[in-house]
Amino acid sequence: MSVRTRIATLLLLVAQLCCFQYVYAEATANTTTGQQVATTDDVIEKFVKSNFSERRNMLNQWPASTEQLEKLANYLEKEQLYTDSAGHTYIMKSADDVFSYPQDQQVKPIPADLNQVTLVNTLQKALNFGLAKAKLKSDSTSQRLKAIDILESNVSELDPNMVNQLYAHESSDQVKNRLLLLKARMDLSSTDVKTKIQAADTLKASNRPDVLADIDQQLSQTPLDAQLKQSLEQAKKDIAWRLKMSEWSGYVFSGFSTASILLLAALGLAITYGLLGVINMAHGELIMIGAYTTYVVQGLFKTYLSHYMDWYLIAAIPAAFLVSAFIGMLIERTVIRPLYGRQLETLLATFGVSLILMQLVRMVFGAQNVEISNISWLSGGWSITPSLILPYNRIAIIGFTVAILLLLLYVLNKTRFGLFIRAVTQNRQMARAVGIRSARIDMMAFGLGSGLAGLAGCALAQVGNVGPDLGQNYIIDAFLVVVVGGVGQVWGAVLAALGLGVSGTVLEIGLGAVLAKIILLVLVVLFIQKRPQGLFAIKGRFVE
Repeated sequence: MSVRTRIATLLLLVAQLCCFQYVYAEATANTTTGQQVATTDDVIEKFVKSNFSERRNMLNQWPASTEQLEKLANYLEKEQLYTDSAGHTYIMKSADDVFSYPQDQQVKPIPADLNQVTLVNTLQKALNFGLAKAKLKSDSTSQRLKAIDILESNVSELDPNMVNQLYAHESSDQVKNRLLLLKARMDLSSTDVKTKIQAADTLKASNRPDVLADIDQQLSQTPLDAQLKQSLEQAKKDIAWRLKMSEWSGYVFSGFSTASILLLAALGLAITYGLLGVINMAHGELIMIGAYTTYVVQGLFKTYLSHYMDWYLIAAIPAAFLVSAFIGMLIERTVIRPLYGRQLETLLATFGVSLILMQLVRMVFGAQNVEISNISWLSGGWSITPSLILPYNRIAIIGFTVAILLLLLYVLNKTRFGLFIRAVTQNRQMARAVGIRSARIDMMAFGLGSGLAGLAGCALAQVGNVGPDLGQNYIIDAFLVVVVGGVGQVWGAVLAALGLGVSGTVLEIGLGAVLAKIILLVLVVLFIQKRPQGLFAIKGRFVE
């Protein structure tokens, strides 16, 4: 055989060997992948077929990947996981779409003996706990922090070695501090006194109520080492002080939230009563109309724009302003204009208008409260500490109030319309003499105040019940804000709302709602007797 023939034969053998290895590797990979899919799918099937204790053990020591655990959680959350009497597993995507699992083949006809796989509270906690342990290895810092929040509720179930390993490889200082506190809580149950003392010293920086409970439990044990007792008592003192500060911070925020609601309700009165001198007892019903306008806009979005339900509030804000402003101008033209200068008659007439508006709402929408949906981006809250959570809807109302206040000040001080309002307020006769149509300005100013009331109703719909009596809950407090702040003074209304809101909230904490309201009214009466003009002096036609 020639050399050339031998080389060709050798190359042919090498090529055949490479092809064989490639085919074998592909077959092995496909077999392995198929086995992995079958294994992970079998885990969910096994979970469905297991009893209570077996399910709990599986969730505590999940035998498959994190993706499969998230897949199981997704099925359970959407209530899609079903089984039949024979133990087969199904995924119900809709009432008419049922698929076998894991084959993912549509089943026709649908078995009559399907039962939904549900979780009791114990298993739900175990599922959340398992997901949290898996998310500790996430690349996202926020995900790891959220996982620690869940794990801190059940420290006894954690593996110390896992926590130590995660702490050693953690790059974020914030997560490391949380893991250190988590490790300290676990060490608090140690039998070694020095380890307990070190854990107690570490836990001084904690702000969790359950850590305080753990320390109380340790202090109740006897006998107790003197140094350990001192460390535990110091940690308890530091944590209790921090929790108290969080509690009072929450009270102050609640007071600011109440103040913002009062200010929203009072800004319209600061225009109609403060600048025009009209005692409008129907102002509360204009707030109610703004809330019901929000409800109507929500219904329209639900019917025609269901995919944009999270944005109905953006459309409801101008709608509430325009509807309330239109009704306010209608009231001013038909009821109030003939009664200018006759405050008692104006009060009685607007009180009658308020009764008419309430009855009309009862006839159209019913006497029961209507439901306003919370939009997703205003649900939940900003967690400052475990004991201090600021609701997003309250934060949004405070920001909304500040924005409306700044816009109102701009309109009154920087626009031609605001100049006309101030001119008519300070000297009506002179304003008429220079060509200002005072009757039209009165109507537009009353519409502005009424529109502000509608905006207050739109905001209140996100935090309270919406019913025909909504306005009655705020009209008296709104008048108190205007009177205490000074008639016609917007900044006075701001300070009065802050004072009444924060002080009212603090008094309610210690004395209860009824007694706090009585004391607050007594204080307001004493203040008005001492300073009848309010926080700021009266200007304009009232001086005359």
